[in-house]
Amino acid sequence: MSKKALIFDLDGVIVDTAKYHYKAWKKLANNLGFDFTEEQNELLKGVSRVKSLEILLEIGNVTLSDEEKLKVMNEKNEHYLGFITKMEQDEILEGIPEVLNYLRENKVPFSLGSASKNARLILTQLNLIDLFDAIVDGNDVSKAKPDPEVFLIAADKLKTAPENCIVVEDAIAGIEAANSAQMTSIGIGDKETLGEADIVLSSTAELNIELLEKLLRK
Repeated sequence: MSKKALIFDLDGVIVDTAKYHYKAWKKLANNLGFDFTEEQNELLKGVSRVKSLEILLEIGNVTLSDEEKLKVMNEKNEHYLGFITKMEQDEILEGIPEVLNYLRENKVPFSLGSASKNARLILTQLNLIDLFDAIVDGNDVSKAKPDPEVFLIAADKLKTAPENCIVVEDAIAGIEAANSAQMTSIGIGDKETLGEADIVLSSTAELNIELLEKLLRK
């Protein structure tokens, strides 16, 4: 078992794809004949695709059959894929390329641990996929965060004991998953929301080499 390893979430940690989900829902709403604002989009945060569609239809006062719902959910996904396949490397969040290169150079293993089924596509688009020692995404898990399954699979792939893994997350469900797996949790975002994390940083820019060295020495 190696000494330490890192596991990164994708959305809000490596790259911000939330804006593309919003654009895709907005496009769908417009096609259905109503508008969808960024404020209303807050209602969809951390909600499943099916539930998100129900909220969207409620906002637009639109009723669809189950068959139509499936059709428009697929449409939404097509819109989203259309946006993310145009992503460029300058969309990688601040500090992340330096961190990944540092880990690589110092032979510290690291994995992705994301619920996104498009994670491999996004990492390929950003030219990051070959850097990762392992990738665990929505296609590999049966239980969503806060269940620790995604992180435990990642630890196993990295051949590292869970208690030697450091997880970088931006969502409370991800922090809860890391904590229940007995891993060190780093929250990226708001201290009030992510108060359960072992360390909270306001942005990825604060996840610097100095902090990493300290954590890796522990």
